[in-house]
Amino acid sequence: MAKLDPRIAAVTDRIIERSKGSRGRYLQLMGDEAERGISRPRLSCGNFAHGFAASGEDKQAIRTMRGPNLAIVTAYNDMLSAHQPYGRYPEQMKIFAREVGATAQVAGGTPAMCDGVTQGQPGMDLSLFSRDVIAMSTAVALSHGMFDGAALLGICDKIVPGLLIGALRFGHLPMMLIPSGPMPSGLANKEKQRIRQLYAEGKVGKDELLASESASYHAAGTCTFYGTANSNQMMMELMGLHIPGAAFINPGTPLRQAMTRAAVHRLAELAKEKTRPLAQVVDEKAIVNAAIGLLATGGSTNHAIHIPAIARAAGIVIDWQDFDELSAAVPLIARVYPNGSGDVNDFHHAGGMAFVTRTLLEAGLLHADTLTAGADQLEAYSGNPRLDGEEIVWDRTAESTDLTMLRPVNEPFLADGGMRLVTGNIGRATFKTSAVSPERWTIEAPARVFSDQEQVLAAFAADELNQDVVVVVRFQGPRANGMPELHKLTPVLGVLQDRGYQVALLTDGRMSGASGKVPAAIHCCPEALNDGPIGRLRDGDIVRLCAKRGLLEAVDVDLASRDACAPPPPPIGTGRELFAFMRATADNAERGASAMLSAMEAVG
Repeated sequence: MAKLDPRIAAVTDRIIERSKGSRGRYLQLMGDEAERGISRPRLSCGNFAHGFAASGEDKQAIRTMRGPNLAIVTAYNDMLSAHQPYGRYPEQMKIFAREVGATAQVAGGTPAMCDGVTQGQPGMDLSLFSRDVIAMSTAVALSHGMFDGAALLGICDKIVPGLLIGALRFGHLPMMLIPSGPMPSGLANKEKQRIRQLYAEGKVGKDELLASESASYHAAGTCTFYGTANSNQMMMELMGLHIPGAAFINPGTPLRQAMTRAAVHRLAELAKEKTRPLAQVVDEKAIVNAAIGLLATGGSTNHAIHIPAIARAAGIVIDWQDFDELSAAVPLIARVYPNGSGDVNDFHHAGGMAFVTRTLLEAGLLHADTLTAGADQLEAYSGNPRLDGEEIVWDRTAESTDLTMLRPVNEPFLADGGMRLVTGNIGRATFKTSAVSPERWTIEAPARVFSDQEQVLAAFAADELNQDVVVVVRFQGPRANGMPELHKLTPVLGVLQDRGYQVALLTDGRMSGASGKVPAAIHCCPEALNDGPIGRLRDGDIVRLCAKRGLLEAVDVDLASRDACAPPPPPIGTGRELFAFMRATADNAERGASAMLSAMEAVG
């Protein structure tokens, strides 16, 4: 294995030094929790009896503390395709636990939103803050003190970060995440994209659009494009929180069930030995590995928000400058839709996470010495699992079987990881270059300024955007409306670009892992509602966006001398008013866009 790249070492050392105080306080708290926190031996008889009263055949084993008792925290619902398979997991996992002298109980459930259902709808304003709700729900589930370890059942966008953030407050316990895998491939993603753009232009009707979408999203499992949900799975592998190779095995297969069984057995072993607690697994090096994986595979821009939030829950501080410097050191070695034509099933069959892990380790681009929960060391994640009878074996993945999708480090698609920090008199923002043609990395054009995506769609329908344009959509940040994804804009901006115009998006909102070929400066900080300069832009201002030079600026404009525009009224309806207290206290996107974490840090 190669020596660690000095650029990655330098960023990691900076994160460790920056985090020294907060990480030390976190580890001290976890040490105190391990020694004095709530646990089964410390419960009163009344407390304890409540905890096993309905445990059926496991009742005696839990009562006598015969073996470790594992918490199951589940984000099951059967509306969300990725989480529908979890319905039967708890009963299976209880059987798997008994096989190794352990027990398991469903400790609690968390909400699980589907951004695909709420995309472009009022409910999307709840999406990002659902992560805080999930974290708090996880804490409630684990607060009973009945457990020696925990299995976290979750996959999708805010759900995995939320589970981890909540679980890290119980980081003295060993924990693992257990995925359910992607749905089988349906309609080709490029065809889906083509139909969406035709619909945006009025060239096909709603029936044809629905038929296309239904052929793409057609079964249980995660959506097959490489968005936030599947980027989550990649990160859990590189952080060592899965059984190796668990990420992209389809639901309902014998191998999928065998991997769940292996995870329960492994977790029971860790709990019995009281080793590899979550707080030690999720350290500075694991956070850097997650960021490197994101960059190397062209993953979701949402993780420029989620990784800092997960890190903060463990007392670690990482910022967008760190991402930018890591991106310069890490080549892009995967092209998965929307950055390529194939989906995550194709990616997995080409070598998948095993190949990614191996080639990055061999090039010295990952921390190899991290403590992993799912295996003895990170190198174990460079094998792809298969069944040999009833046993799982891991085959070392020697090479990619599809170089149009997955390449070794020495033959990358791009020399860097494609996530740039752009800064200037408008603020700080993220620009994902990996899906954008290099000739579009610099855009200089007049601004058209809007306060929501519906206004953009109306202007497009009225043929007002047929020109070189930087579409500015502000008041979309955490404090304004919960920072929804602006996925509705992808087809119309793509149409304008295909017509030959120089087009870019600038927003204090999000575009998600589904953002594609149009240049976009997103997550702009400070946001408009927080007196950000983006709130002072006017129609016609010339905006320069340059990923090559890291620029985001209004040309020849003194933004500080202007009055800020009045914000739109706060969102109400669809339960959005219930989240007003979170919007009021949320911090900025670079720090993770969380109200809960800010409040948590205020009390130590």
